[in-house]
Amino acid sequence: MSATDSDRILTEARQSLVRQREGGRRVTGRAIGQRSAEVRRRHFARKLTRVAMAISAVLAAAMVAGLVIDGIGFTGLVVTFFAVLAAMWFFSTYPRLKVPDLTTLNTGDVRTMVARTELWLEAQRPALPAPAVTLVDQIGVQLDGLGTQLEGLDSTEGSVGDVRRLVGEHLPGMVESWRKIPPHLRKEQRGGRDADQQLVDGLVKISQEINEISRNLAAGDLDALAVRGRYLDYKYGEGLEAAPQLVAPKEA
Repeated sequence: MSATDSDRILTEARQSLVRQREGGRRVTGRAIGQRSAEVRRRHFARKLTRVAMAISAVLAAAMVAGLVIDGIGFTGLVVTFFAVLAAMWFFSTYPRLKVPDLTTLNTGDVRTMVARTELWLEAQRPALPAPAVTLVDQIGVQLDGLGTQLEGLDSTEGSVGDVRRLVGEHLPGMVESWRKIPPHLRKEQRGGRDADQQLVDGLVKISQEINEISRNLAAGDLDALAVRGRYLDYKYGEGLEAAPQLVAPKEA
């Protein structure tokens, strides 16, 4: 990310902060990345499984009761209907998707760490100022790409440790520090900036750092791809150009 791009992002974020204070709206309640969306899909699938099992159990119990007492009658049908509704409501509502604890974010493999951090950020997003929400959404996309790049690397690589500290500690730590500031104190100026502006500036810097790490990781792959391309050009390029053109035989 160039210096111009960084300045543009920071300027847009600050302008968004001004608009939000003037009554702007923000969108919340959606996944910020593929990793957290994947966790949500698995959670939803487990809920559907529990709902299906609960309904099957209720219907099976009604059938057994009907066989034992030679029919359950209208009252039994009503009870069964409401039991099905209750089972659907309960198992589609509970258990709720648990928000990861701040202390557990930087644990597990890289894929797990990214997913936990995205889920945690999603839970904090409704309380954030609008420009910070925009930046969190952007960081979620960056984390997806970065997580994919890191999956094939040895956990002892220096870049993996840097990402873990940046994503699993510094990023959530910054948001958590902002959350701990009482709302009525967030507008107090310190060093020419209030708490909201400091949060936005910090998120911009983290986004830039993630982008820089991603570029550095991709540089090796891009170099390898370029070398491979030159090798193929050298080995096959001239041969293909010099090969005689195939001409279909003329009909007699």
